[in-house]
Amino acid sequence: MNTGLKDKKVLVTGSTKGIGFQTALGFAKEGAEVFIHGRSDKAVEAAISEIKSILADAKLGGVSADLATEEGIQKLTKQIPDLDVLVNNAGYFEPKPFFEISREDWKKMYETNVLSGAELTQNYLQGMLKRNSGRIIFVSSESALNIPVEMVHYGMSKTAQLSIARGSAEVCKGTNVTVNSVLPGPTLSEGVEEFIDALAKEKGKSKDEMARDFIRENRPSSLAGRFAKPEEIANVIVFLASDLASMINGASVRADGGVYKSI
Repeated sequence: MNTGLKDKKVLVTGSTKGIGFQTALGFAKEGAEVFIHGRSDKAVEAAISEIKSILADAKLGGVSADLATEEGIQKLTKQIPDLDVLVNNAGYFEPKPFFEISREDWKKMYETNVLSGAELTQNYLQGMLKRNSGRIIFVSSESALNIPVEMVHYGMSKTAQLSIARGSAEVCKGTNVTVNSVLPGPTLSEGVEEFIDALAKEKGKSKDEMARDFIRENRPSSLAGRFAKPEEIANVIVFLASDLASMINGASVRADGGVYKSI
């Protein structure tokens, strides 16, 4: 099927590893011009080199910026003034007991996970509406609906993303521009692998055993019964950005392996 992504200008924030990296690779395979983003030049250059080793003719650019700051937003938008597709993936998670979450923790989580995507959407959506063409996708989480007790501040940030995505989709009414969210379930990104590895060492288990036990104990409603691979989430994101998904707008698309019980 023709995705219509060839030669489209695509930015995937937080794309030096994990879901973001696999998403950037997926767009590159579709012939898009993809901008890799990370916090450091070194990380961006390494990601570009890795994609080039997989896909020699990939059309890639790169930008490093801290999107939790106004300076970082301005730097990125000056380097990349217009886009056909924006994937708001930059963010982080941090397990922390509720009563130990400080004011600075709340602020950092909000600025990194929420304001970064909100400001980039405000910037790029205007051009998309003028051209009557474009896609914006927020990479949220099933934690937006199923708030994890081990990191309430993370769940808060993911719920906020859904509000921004749905609200900005309303601005696109009657156009060919769409704004959607993807809600991954537990996914074996590098950060999660490090988390699971640390737990495995603490409990004297293998990494595979710990991963299975974590899903069984912490996400018992999962129908998949396992962590997702980053590329499985990337496939959903690339589809939503394609011409094939033209009738999906203002939606929260779950790719959670059936963790969240709803009909």
